[in-house]
Amino acid sequence: MQLTFLGTGGAQQVPVFGCGCLACQRARHDNRYARGPCSALLQAGEEKILIDAGQCHLEQRFAPGELSRIVLTHYHMDHVQGLFPLRWGMGEPIPVFGPPDSQGCDDLFKHPGILDFQAPFTPFEPVQWPGMTVTPVPLQHSKITFGYVFRKNGDPGNTLAWLCDTCGLPPETLAFLQNAPLGHLVLDCSHPPGGTPPRNHNDITQALAIHHALQPQHTWLSHISHGLDNWLQENRLPASVSPAWDGMTLAL
Repeated sequence: MQLTFLGTGGAQQVPVFGCGCLACQRARHDNRYARGPCSALLQAGEEKILIDAGQCHLEQRFAPGELSRIVLTHYHMDHVQGLFPLRWGMGEPIPVFGPPDSQGCDDLFKHPGILDFQAPFTPFEPVQWPGMTVTPVPLQHSKITFGYVFRKNGDPGNTLAWLCDTCGLPPETLAFLQNAPLGHLVLDCSHPPGGTPPRNHNDITQALAIHHALQPQHTWLSHISHGLDNWLQENRLPASVSPAWDGMTLAL
C-alpha cells in the first residue's frame, strides 16, 4: 500500500488569508510549507482510494475512471467541497462511502450526479475491498465522523489508521485500536498546547497521548494549523512522531 498526502491542513489552510505570522510567511514564499484541506490518496494494487474530498478541482486532478472509490470521514465542507463540481462530470459512477449522516452536506444526496453514494458504514464492521480490509471507527467531532483502519490482506503488520477529524477518541475506539497493532497512524493535530481544552480537534498534548496509548510504529500529524506550524519550528517531537506535508508519500 502507498499513501500520498494531498492536503495536511484544516479548513483555514496555510497560509491563512491576511495572516503575517512566520508560518504563513514561510508558506507564501515556499510552497512546500503550504497546507491544503486534509485528504489523501491510498493506492493498493489497482485500487486508488480518495480519503476525503476537500481538495478543489478533483475533476482536473484525476482522470475519468482513475478513482476506484471515495471514502469520507464526515460531511463538513472542507472534507467534501471537491465533490460539488466532480458530480456533474460524465462517465462511470464513482462509489462514495461514509458515516450514517442523513443530512450529508447541502444537496449532494439529492443531486449526486456521477457520485454513487453507498449504504453507510457500520462502526467496527470490517469491509472487504480488493487486497485490503477496511474497518470504520467512530471519532469525536461536531458532526458524525468515522476514522478508518486499512489492513493489507495477508500482511497484518501492514496497517494504516486514519483518524481525522477528532478531539480525543471514544473509549470503544481507543480499546479497539489498542488491540489492533498499527504500522502507521495519521492523526488529527490542529493546535499547539494551550491552557484552554481544545474542541473538535486535538492539540499536541492530546495527540501525543493518543500516540503513546496506541503505540504505532509511526504517527503522522495532519489537519495542522499555522499556530501548530509556528510551535513546531521551536519544539521537537518524539522520534516516532512527525508532521505530514502536502505531497508526501508513504510506502506502507
